Amino acid sequence: MADQYAQSGEDKRPAEIPAIRWEELPEGPVLVLLDQTRLPAEEVETVCTDASALVEAIRSLAVRGAPLLGIAGAYGVALAAARGFDVDEAANALASARPTAVNLSLGVRRARAAYQAELAGGGDPAQGARAALAAARQLHREDAEASARMAAHGLALLDELLPGGGHRILTHCNTGALVSGGEGTAFAVALAAHRMGRLRRLWVDETRPLLQGARLTAYEAARSGMAYTLLTDNAAGSLFAAGEVDAVLIGADRIAGDGSVANKVGSYPLAVLARYHHVPFIVVAPVTTVDPKTPDGAAIEVEQRPGYEVTETAAPQAPVTGAGAGMPVAPLGTQAYNPAFDVTPPELVTAIVTEEGVISPVTADALAGLCTKAGRGAAEAGAEGGRGGRGPELS
Repeated sequence: MADQYAQSGEDKRPAEIPAIRWEELPEGPVLVLLDQTRLPAEEVETVCTDASALVEAIRSLAVRGAPLLGIAGAYGVALAAARGFDVDEAANALASARPTAVNLSLGVRRARAAYQAELAGGGDPAQGARAALAAARQLHREDAEASARMAAHGLALLDELLPGGGHRILTHCNTGALVSGGEGTAFAVALAAHRMGRLRRLWVDETRPLLQGARLTAYEAARSGMAYTLLTDNAAGSLFAAGEVDAVLIGADRIAGDGSVANKVGSYPLAVLARYHHVPFIVVAPVTTVDPKTPDGAAIEVEQRPGYEVTETAAPQAPVTGAGAGMPVAPLGTQAYNPAFDVTPPELVTAIVTEEGVISPVTADALAGLCTKAGRGAAEAGAEGGRGGRGPELS
């Protein structure tokens, strides 16, 4: 449905399948994922019995979103350890599955460090596996807590910038419970506004070419009883021109040391539109997404996705004929430019909302102070987050 009307503040969210869960089976532990490529047509779970299966799930976007990728990476290391696979090999494969999201390598490092510390202290591999699992579960809990705190800080910021309520928020891609251990990042702020009766309308960009907004954000908004409207990405400008957008809320996959924000491709044009129309452009992300070892936006490695995601379209339960298992929408042999992300410079970002508070204006010094406040100095963040734009090699 393109337009969902609901009573403000009424949360109709039904019981839902978690985006990720660890399960102990008689034949061994598994990691169970809600397959996001099948939504909204079907709620289907994918079972990963080893790290290689999880790597494929990450690359295919069955599991996605920066915070959730960190959680998945940590659980993947625990899974490899528990099933007796080479932990270092699994960690390197997981960390390199998607290069832009810094949380993935951070989660992998955290679980592997716990495993190695147990062994260094005289523990056996089974004890190491339990330590890695405990680290993954702790990261999962921390992300849920961070989500709630970001929602509170974000709502307070909206009320400060836009007194009186009735917020009309434009969002891009998907930033809800499907990407988080809690209720999300940017979406969690909109959901908090909805619950307080302050959300007038959630404008949902469809987010081409894989339609994470249409398939996933609209799915979450409908389940939560929010008033929302879906729009094509290139219709956003007309909304701004008509004065129908009060604020833009997006998430982030990596925030460089200078405050440059890498997020789903299409975010940067929204920032430009927001600046021209004097609309706040707000990034909501946990502190773990800040990577001081990546100095600026130019140093962020932007993932390039396969061209068939642009030249073909996959309709759920429809016959497919293309090389990427989709229906062709462009002539055979058409080349496609398909970056997964773009980078927004800090001067276009009104504020960055984290679990530790709000940064505005966005500067390198403010980000460094935030990391220090969160107990993540530049050296620690760099050790956890990989080597910036050079890739996440762990060995």
